[in-house]
Amino acid sequence: MSATEPNQPPGPAEAGEKPQTSTRDLDDVRAPLRTWLASVLPAGAEPELGGLTTPTSGGMSSETILFDVMWQDGGERRTDSLVARLPPADDAVPVFPTYDLERQARIIRLVDERTEIPVPSVRWYEADPSALGSPFIVMERIDGIAPPDLMPYNFGSWLSEATPANQERLQRASIGIVADLHQMRASSDELAFLELDVPGDTPLRRHVNDLANYYEWVRGDLRIPILERTFAWIEQHWPAHEGDTVVSWGDSRIGNVLYRDFEPVAVLDWEMAALGPREVDLGWMIFMHTFFEYAAQMSDLDGMPDFMRRSDAVTTYEQRSGTEPRDLDFYEAYAALRHGIVMARVTLRSVHFGEAELPADPDELVMHRSVLEGIITS
Repeated sequence: MSATEPNQPPGPAEAGEKPQTSTRDLDDVRAPLRTWLASVLPAGAEPELGGLTTPTSGGMSSETILFDVMWQDGGERRTDSLVARLPPADDAVPVFPTYDLERQARIIRLVDERTEIPVPSVRWYEADPSALGSPFIVMERIDGIAPPDLMPYNFGSWLSEATPANQERLQRASIGIVADLHQMRASSDELAFLELDVPGDTPLRRHVNDLANYYEWVRGDLRIPILERTFAWIEQHWPAHEGDTVVSWGDSRIGNVLYRDFEPVAVLDWEMAALGPREVDLGWMIFMHTFFEYAAQMSDLDGMPDFMRRSDAVTTYEQRSGTEPRDLDFYEAYAALRHGIVMARVTLRSVHFGEAELPADPDELVMHRSVLEGIITS
């Protein structure tokens, strides 16, 4: 990501550049990963690793390593395609302050056990950092394609070029993931690990307080007025009734799903999962498309204006769950605020790596500041 003019999102070329990060040298990972696999596979497995690679697109929050392992199982040679997920290296200027991989493994396993939502099987969670320098998760690798973030999927991707019928098919299936997750049955004891450890008398209050803590971490010595004004707007427009408490995916967007034939085959990235109102997820899914549409409009591209419209999303969600979402003006604004803080952190990372200059106006750290301004002045 490079520096841009005030209020202007990156153009198509810039939008296709993945911001720099620091990643582990895969040559340094191979030997310790093989040694660790030998310790967790059955005796005599004698594992050998195929080529280690990293995804060419996707998020910057965690580090992902793709690999094949060949090993002996009862006299037969097996090959498994796996994924290791690790927290960012210490020098990567991470997007989030903490990475609880055990928590991620637990929610993925619970979703796998209690729902029909397709998630990758968690093979192992390793808490001991001695093997690879940090805790990590190893999951099965599932073949599929995700709508790209860079360049955004509405800038001329396999999804934007699909037929309207297939776009609608993917949209309905994606909203169905959220609706099905919110109907997952589990006891309060089983879900206690998803309760955010911050003050607050309701799940929504804890969710917002946790976000406020994240903002304080992101801003450092800066103040970002547009984000603070949006926090004030959130307080002034608090829902009268929060509704049911459900398991919230947290990062509920189509870029975190692998698809085959426009149907989901793997739901990924559970690091933002928590307990909260159902509208947190639905508002995020709707807003994230709004964000990409904003980028398309600023770049004079057609985008996908008929995709992920609120009215369509609400209809599908209600049909699938039997519950009508409420207060979506609030929850889409909350999603815009959450994403604004993430975008500020991403931009500050670019400044750190010399890819952008620190703007004179801190509000320019938020690419969609005009969207937030429109919300808080409406």
